[in-house]
Amino acid sequence: MSNLSDNEFLTSLRTVLGDELVLTGDRVPEKAISDASQTGRNLPQVYVRPRSVKDISETLKICNVYRRPVVVQGGMTGLSGGANPQKGDVAISMELIAGVEDIDTAAGTMTVLSGTVLEQAQKEAERAGFLLPIDLGARGSCHIGGNLATNAGGIRVITHGMARDNVLGLEVVLADGTVISSLNHMLKNNTGYDLKQLFIGSEGTLGIITRAVVKLKPLPSVQATALCGLNSYDNVVSLLRHAKRSLSGLSAFEVMWEPFFRFSRQGEGHNFFEVDYSFTVIVEQSGESTDLEAFLESMFEEGLISDALIAQSEMQREAFWKVREGRALRALTDRLSFDISLPIRVLDVYVQEVSATLVTAFPGVHISVFGHVADNNIHLYVSTGNDDPSTKERVTTIVYERVRQHRGSISAEHGIGLLKRDYLSYSRNADELELMRLIKKTLDPNQILNPGKVI
Repeated sequence: MSNLSDNEFLTSLRTVLGDELVLTGDRVPEKAISDASQTGRNLPQVYVRPRSVKDISETLKICNVYRRPVVVQGGMTGLSGGANPQKGDVAISMELIAGVEDIDTAAGTMTVLSGTVLEQAQKEAERAGFLLPIDLGARGSCHIGGNLATNAGGIRVITHGMARDNVLGLEVVLADGTVISSLNHMLKNNTGYDLKQLFIGSEGTLGIITRAVVKLKPLPSVQATALCGLNSYDNVVSLLRHAKRSLSGLSAFEVMWEPFFRFSRQGEGHNFFEVDYSFTVIVEQSGESTDLEAFLESMFEEGLISDALIAQSEMQREAFWKVREGRALRALTDRLSFDISLPIRVLDVYVQEVSATLVTAFPGVHISVFGHVADNNIHLYVSTGNDDPSTKERVTTIVYERVRQHRGSISAEHGIGLLKRDYLSYSRNADELELMRLIKKTLDPNQILNPGKVI
């Protein structure tokens, strides 16, 4: 783009928004370079901080006229490069489009702006006596809009489903600036296409989510959390089956393979059991009452679990979860993270196969595996000690090739973004990909919304 058209573009933005909301040069913050994957390399050419939905609409109108590529940035907690700008991009920050606008206590719904930090929305719901079902480890910094744009999962999917399962209505700004307000508050509404589902999980490639109506659930009065040691994956699967059948209000079932659990607990300075078992599981029950202790006793008698600790305080419960969150992995500076989904019955087979191949290819490799399992999802972290691009590509190919062989998904909950785009065909067929391209072309004919991402 010529300097003349560049100047015209910036003048148009500043005329509509004001100079304080349109940042260029040294005024663009460093945080705009990359999401949590740390794979971004470029600052956006322009950084826009809209204060209203109207500001976003006007920004997109101008960007569409000048064919300027746009990337939306929220809490920057993604791991797929979806919020990473390319050279010449316009980054639209959602941080000022924040706040809970309404909680309908009769219907059990919340209307919330997309730049609202998830934890803040959770606290607002709790003060009103409700539970906001969407929950994930990055709750303190991720935005509601980003959660919906990536269809985030998290630790409560077993009970409440993915992000899309908790949304009743959306407001979205299209590429040409048109505001689509479909803020439905009703559980039943079969009036034509369910338009919100087009945008949930689309990673900002079809429109910018600005508001959402989300479901709330009754706030549980009691909660019980246990850490269980098991000696085989078959026992893990059996424990899950029994828990689903016997525990009302089963709210979490998190599995940690032994190498990860040992590495993470050591990093947190904990010794929970006398030995580290092949698998360690967090089982959590929430509701009006709990019978977790009696359930675990019966599972011990059946030989499914070898040891268990029930949290006796909130501090002990948090200690269990801190190990599961795996903050110790941050010390592995060359780590590659993978977020995959496979049939439950083959998850451990997959882990064994991939681990054996990686150990052969990269002696001394660190492999950590943990995840939700009950919803088919595990997270795989690999550190070879070598950060060069060819090594990363080899590791990624090994991990995803096995996913393809087992007919799984290369992204369970973190989205495709830029980092997984070239592997999307491992999980989606040619006809599906062509339909995605057709939808993209229809809603964004000038290809300005997050170009190069997803497809």
